[in-house]
Amino acid sequence: MNGTTTPDKGDAISLMARWGYAARGVVYLMVGGLAALAALGQGGETTDSRGALERLMTAPWGDVLLGVISVGLVGYAIWRGTQSLKDTDHHGTDAKGLAIRGGLLVSAGTYLLLAFFAASLIFTLGGDGGGSGSGSETLAGWLMQQPYGRWLVGVVGVAIIGAGVAHGIKGWKMKFHRHFDMPPHTQRWAYPVCRFGLVVRGLVFLLIGAFFVLAAYEVNPDQAGGLAKVFSTLRSQIFGRWLLAFVALGLFAFGLYSLLEAIYRRVNAPG
Repeated sequence: MNGTTTPDKGDAISLMARWGYAARGVVYLMVGGLAALAALGQGGETTDSRGALERLMTAPWGDVLLGVISVGLVGYAIWRGTQSLKDTDHHGTDAKGLAIRGGLLVSAGTYLLLAFFAASLIFTLGGDGGGSGSGSETLAGWLMQQPYGRWLVGVVGVAIIGAGVAHGIKGWKMKFHRHFDMPPHTQRWAYPVCRFGLVVRGLVFLLIGAFFVLAAYEVNPDQAGGLAKVFSTLRSQIFGRWLLAFVALGLFAFGLYSLLEAIYRRVNAPG
């Protein structure tokens, strides 16, 4: 033809996916880094994804960074939705495959909401400062008001626990390997980081799921909680400072895993 190439749908999907993985990685690097500094007594603070984004508002060019991250998170949500609906990773239509694809769809919704939150910070004065930790309680409270609300909260808790188990297995058995095109010399240092990050994120999901199950059992949405509550719960335990440092490093490692996905993950465009 004329020697020029036109980007196709696969190129756009790949760009959105990789930008999305990078944005997720930056968020978790901030969450893990802030928590690690707090555990070491160096002035950091424990916070969740929304709190980390709020902290960006105080950084130079914070609104620009938030804009870049919010666009990336939208791309990640679109990619997650594509993975679920088009089954790009070939999970299939049996019970296990549908459960995984359903989890991907939930992930798409979660990150889309986080993207909107990040974008909203650009046009406000940084949010209300306390809402970042109340998302899980708000969700549990809303579910409690629905028919069979107590059971709905319990189902959400069990689903989160299931996601935690899946993350742990994925990390421990290195099931992420089949999605990577990574040189062997990079694998030697990267794979231990990926395993650690996935296993710790799985443990965090187990705790969050347990909070939801407890909220359902006690019919009290205030018992539910997200990452911020995980941090506060760990900190109140014996050796809490070390537990907090362990989880913080794990979430930081998950951030690195996400950045590695942005570079090396095999992105299968839908057919």
